[in-house]
Amino acid sequence: MKKLLALLTVILLITSCISQKEMTAKDPKPEEIAAPVSNEIAVAPPAMVKAVKETPSSVVEVPKKSMDNLEKSVNEIAVLESVATVETIKTIDHSNFDKLLKKYVTSDGHVDYKGLNKERKKLRTYLTLIKNNYPEDSWTKNELLAYYMNAYNAMTIDLILRNYPTESIKDIKNPWEQRYWQIGDKWINLEEIEHQILRKMDDPRIHFGINCASFSCPPLMNEAFTADKVDSQLEKLAIQFVNDSKRNSITADRVEISNIFKWFKKDFTQEGDIVDFLNKYSKVKINANARVRYMDYNWNLNK
Repeated sequence: MKKLLALLTVILLITSCISQKEMTAKDPKPEEIAAPVSNEIAVAPPAMVKAVKETPSSVVEVPKKSMDNLEKSVNEIAVLESVATVETIKTIDHSNFDKLLKKYVTSDGHVDYKGLNKERKKLRTYLTLIKNNYPEDSWTKNELLAYYMNAYNAMTIDLILRNYPTESIKDIKNPWEQRYWQIGDKWINLEEIEHQILRKMDDPRIHFGINCASFSCPPLMNEAFTADKVDSQLEKLAIQFVNDSKRNSITADRVEISNIFKWFKKDFTQEGDIVDFLNKYSKVKINANARVRYMDYNWNLNK
């Protein structure tokens, strides 16, 4: 927008200069041109004063050719401004996925796969939306987080439905390496989204947002991520998971926690050890020298 305004200003200045040049082209006599007076205020040349007096309503007449060029430039600026506005407001609507989650996922993360299977077409429609509205360079980090975590969760649900009924995601051959989905022209799998995209965004809370369709996994949130809420959503999920007694057991001197903290230890210990991270969210203050153990992982379906 600033560049467009600057361009318009330059055009107006050029037009003004052309107008002045044409009015002074009548070779005014040297004595007709007044010198600047005090206080650095310049007096307009008599030829310009005369032109103003002789022009109806005291408006300086701009040459038609210059006016045509100005109107053309203004029209071009209006078109560019319109295009820029369209590009700025372009975004992806996650509301249809949100409706499915609210309908078939409980507040504590139990998923009604049987019900979702009946509305599989709606899920596929959302995955098509994901495919066709892939991220652009202008997207913010929060827009990218919301997009890829929703994509991961929707694709995981679709993977289960493709193999439904099943008792565990581990019953599916190479579940995280299957390439059933596209983002743009690229066929992609869950492993790539998690390890090559989301983990590289340096926010360990993403592990509480993406779901592996298993009981020990952080519960699937029953709403879609959105760019304007993703930070608060991840913060809420981190607090819930760390203090979830079904998946972690925490006391001041001893903690028995999910294997997620072991598998992705590098992500959780960028600013200290694992106890430091847990203490950011734990309702129980953990001692620095507390003993840390990891729980067995339950891969049964989160139904």
